Amino acid sequence: MTTERFDIAVVGGGMVGLTLALGLEGVGARVAVIERASLTDMAEASFDGRGSAIAAGSQRILDGIGLWELLQADAEPILDIRVADGASQLFLHYDHREVGEGPLGWIVENAHIRRAFAQAVALSDVIVFENTALADARFEARSTTLELVDGRTVDATLAIAADGRQSALRKLAGIEAVRWSYPQTGIVCAVTHEAPHHGIAHEHFLPSGPFAILPMTRNRSSIVWTERNDLAPAILELDDDDFSAELKRRFGGFLGDVRVGPQRWAYPLSVVHARDYVAPRVAAVGDAAHAIHPIAGQGFNLGLRDVAALAEIIVDRLRLGLDPGDTEALMRYQKWRKPDNMMMIAATDSLNRLFSNDIAPVRMARDTGLALVNQLPPLKRVLMRHAMGLVGDLPRLTRGEPL
Repeated sequence: MTTERFDIAVVGGGMVGLTLALGLEGVGARVAVIERASLTDMAEASFDGRGSAIAAGSQRILDGIGLWELLQADAEPILDIRVADGASQLFLHYDHREVGEGPLGWIVENAHIRRAFAQAVALSDVIVFENTALADARFEARSTTLELVDGRTVDATLAIAADGRQSALRKLAGIEAVRWSYPQTGIVCAVTHEAPHHGIAHEHFLPSGPFAILPMTRNRSSIVWTERNDLAPAILELDDDDFSAELKRRFGGFLGDVRVGPQRWAYPLSVVHARDYVAPRVAAVGDAAHAIHPIAGQGFNLGLRDVAALAEIIVDRLRLGLDPGDTEALMRYQKWRKPDNMMMIAATDSLNRLFSNDIAPVRMARDTGLALVNQLPPLKRVLMRHAMGLVGDLPRLTRGEPL
């Protein structure tokens, strides 16, 4: 078989990989996506209960690439965030009006994101190698050659690892990763409820871990429930009525009658962080570079910030007639993104360890801390802007500027 040549080859057609591919296709690069599943199936995805938090900065990225218009009608704004430590009367309240820049973020169903992105790719010039996977890779001075399991070969100036925390391309490139596991399982589902949520996201810190209620469209909420590994299997086996009762035990009856959605998902919680984000002719983005605890709902947002930074570097190099995959370009990407991601890993890990216990002195200290922050508007505004992805060395897309 002949080898097809591209500027950029993205290994992994998930939400982060497709965002990068579509962003680069829009500026004239010849882009390929290699995906083990079918984008046709992805385009026909139905609601399965999973959703993603899209921070304000991430919304700007998607808007700059032309993808937000495909999601906007199905995006539920997050207007407030209320953080409480179990049954404590002390809490932290983030109100979007305190920063005056629109919603703090949005919740969008993963099925809708996948469907919209797959449809956008079908209408683009991106070449998709679907229903296949990476078999091997050769890293040469000016390109990477990707051998696929179906016998096809792709040659690219730069290969992007966007194939998740078990990234095959990252491993083939010799990039090692640091890992640790939590004694926790993440349970994800959606619920329909009687009372409106008013765009408020709730995060309850319980001894087993954080329990989040995230507003979705049409009187629905996405539940991200962190539970101890030894308790999670029994909870997952409950019928809908008993499962709903367990849910209500954890967040009360303020949403009225609650009905569980069509599916429940469970996955072990862990951290994966690549020691390097780059290797010769390879860059890692999203979960292939960093997978974090879901306590702050920042996983997808970190991936989109990777995309915005890497896309800017690639576009600038191409416009100047320079090599987008050389050492200078790759090291600029790593230096730009690694500190931000490491800080988020440290913050989410520390928060989980601080709040996932019921030690009385620790509980008293953290409750006092929440109440203190709540009484300091300048500090709250800084924390809100951090959560919105609007602080730091921002790529053009995050600043609302074109690539």
